[in-house]
Amino acid sequence: MFKLNLKIALRNLWRNKTSSLINIIGLAVGLSACLLLLLYVNYEMKFDRQFKDADKIYQVMTNFQDASGKITSTGTSPGNGIAMAIRNKIPEVDIITRIAGGNETLIANKENGFRKVDLFADPEILKIFNYEFIAGNPNTALNTPNAVILSESTAKLLFGTTDVLDKTVKYANNTDMRVTGVIKDQPANTSLRFDYLMPWSFYENIDGEARNPGWGNFSFLAIAKVNNGAKLDLINSKVKKLFNETYTDQRNENFLFPFSDLHLHGEFLNGKSVGGDIERIYLFIALAFGILLIACINFMNMATAKSERRAKEVGIKKTIGATRGSLVTQFLTEAMVLTAVAVLIAVAIVEATLPMFNNLLGLEIIIEYTNAGYWLGILSVAMLTGVLAGIYPAVFLSSFNPIQTLKKKTARARLIPINLRQVLVVTQFCFAIMLIIATLVIYKQIQFIKGRPVGYNINLLAEMPQNGELHGKFELFKEQILKTGAVTAVNQASRSMTHVSNWFYGFKWPGMEKQGEEIVFNRLETQYDLVKTSGVQMLAGRDFSKEFASDSAAIMLSSTAVKMMKLKDPIGKMVTLFDNKLKVIGVFKDFLWDSPYHSGRPMVINFSKSQGGTINMRLNPANSLSKNVELISAVAKSINPSYPVEIKFVNDLYNAKLQSEKILGILANLFGGIAILISCMGLYGLVAYSAEQRTKEFGVRRVLGASVGSIMSLLSLSFLKMVFVAACIGVPLAYYLMNKWLTNFEFRTTISLSIVLISIAGTAIIAFLTVSFQAYRAAKANPVEALKYE
Repeated sequence: MFKLNLKIALRNLWRNKTSSLINIIGLAVGLSACLLLLLYVNYEMKFDRQFKDADKIYQVMTNFQDASGKITSTGTSPGNGIAMAIRNKIPEVDIITRIAGGNETLIANKENGFRKVDLFADPEILKIFNYEFIAGNPNTALNTPNAVILSESTAKLLFGTTDVLDKTVKYANNTDMRVTGVIKDQPANTSLRFDYLMPWSFYENIDGEARNPGWGNFSFLAIAKVNNGAKLDLINSKVKKLFNETYTDQRNENFLFPFSDLHLHGEFLNGKSVGGDIERIYLFIALAFGILLIACINFMNMATAKSERRAKEVGIKKTIGATRGSLVTQFLTEAMVLTAVAVLIAVAIVEATLPMFNNLLGLEIIIEYTNAGYWLGILSVAMLTGVLAGIYPAVFLSSFNPIQTLKKKTARARLIPINLRQVLVVTQFCFAIMLIIATLVIYKQIQFIKGRPVGYNINLLAEMPQNGELHGKFELFKEQILKTGAVTAVNQASRSMTHVSNWFYGFKWPGMEKQGEEIVFNRLETQYDLVKTSGVQMLAGRDFSKEFASDSAAIMLSSTAVKMMKLKDPIGKMVTLFDNKLKVIGVFKDFLWDSPYHSGRPMVINFSKSQGGTINMRLNPANSLSKNVELISAVAKSINPSYPVEIKFVNDLYNAKLQSEKILGILANLFGGIAILISCMGLYGLVAYSAEQRTKEFGVRRVLGASVGSIMSLLSLSFLKMVFVAACIGVPLAYYLMNKWLTNFEFRTTISLSIVLISIAGTAIIAFLTVSFQAYRAAKANPVEALKYE
């Protein structure tokens, strides 16, 4: 029976080439779009879940509190002393490690040096994360201060092989480290990615904060492993008390949060996770199956539209004894065969387009062909598609009355009211209109955020890491680079302007209230010409200047800091920073150094000649960009030959902060277009069948004098009405959903009338062009041939 059904299915598909081609292409495109989106969803959902016992790994978080105990914000970096306190006082925590670094620093063999991402941690990190060792012993790899573990790609980059145990590399061009292990490269969807790992004991030698951790500083991560999850509430009840028991200057509480949940559930309110990027994932899941549903609707519409052609076949089969079940099986077989062909094409499309998809989004999604889950997922989606697309046509076609069908009185209107097909078309275009509105709103929101004042001039502003000789010979570098004419101003700072992130407690000022002790400030340390180089806007006072020797003990405050400190006339006031008396010489306008989605937070900028890290350069607009880079590189290489020259443009670094919304916009654009394409393919097929069924009617009308335009409008209007009905349903739904999405942003745009009108007009024009092409062909057909119809 199966073999017979298969033969019938193949013959019918071959006989109806046009409809079969439309269905196969529509399903293939819909399936490939669905699979690509599900691959992306899987990539995001598996973030930090590749490790053994990932559900037992926790990150120590911090809830910052005011005097009343109200939680004001939640941070991922706890006080620097918390990790050791947990290790010593809470035995229920099985393992804990401190983690620092994550910066690009020089690592070299005797010939070549490369800037790669470093990480420092206690040896316990190797018991928490089961990195796959290619060489070395994880039990001893971090036991000595001069040990280093290389990733596979870093080992090959430095030595051309992974057989590098006991070889020597030089860290930061001044310390020899012995390779004690090589591990497999970590997947791209891992938060703690690094190129080489060094022990905490070595970090204590190069960083004073690591030797003497202060609870008022928040620089290091702490990751713990709890083997018995049932003890988590008990552990958190103890951890919450540690900070205030040890450090009485501020009120804080720490808690353990699942490490693998942070990526998608990283937004906190009142100390509790309230979501985050997981909402974006839900949106993509809905988009994936929405596109698949549109493709299935196409199939249903095409199958039921040609029902009259199959009615006689059904009538004869029922007359000679075929059961309804056997007919349902036959039509479902047809659907499954068509789906199988579409799946094969879809898998090929996914394979061909995945590299472009990765490049477009800046991701590293891979297809795990050896993973049974991948093939099971494809099979599940294929079965779902086949059943979803075929079940209704199968039930509908098998329901025909044999007497009526053989008399050519198939009660089409009674069995399959035309409004049901209209409902399916309306559903398609409703979804398409919602996608267009979503795309426009996302684009407008990104442009709105981009349009926020940055607070400094990011155009023609470049930065480079201040490594090696550039630290001790900064003045020489500054002098020589200014002579080349490549830059108009140069400045040294402790961190990048786009990511300052150096929080601290304990700032004091005249007239400080008790609540002032709870304010967490951010700090940037810099030297002369900050304003001239970066374009930071001064509201009062001045920048640091060589003309004032006292500026070595000076500080500038942000407008938000002045407001929170409740300082009147701050210029000239004396403040205390880490027991150092500093004079306020300026107030600057808040600038966006962290997330562009949040309002300004209190910040101070103090003068320091020793705390370098980043060199800011204002490029000369009179020269080409390439010439400026060439001149800067030449000077940097002559002074600092051991380090590669790495120049970054601040506007690129700032735009990278919009990556999450950029991905959302790209996917909405791309798959919104695919949804509209599939909808139009289905609409084209329906119009073709409608025109075919009315061939004789159109011939009579032409003979009686009807114009081509009148016949086109007769065929087109009924379909265009469905588009406008879809608009009436889709617009309110899209408005509600996108308005809800916008509430996630502190700064947000509005959904304007123009967006709604553009979406309706755009969909209507696309649908009109699709319908008009087929309608024109039908209207221009020779009426003589039409009257010979049947």
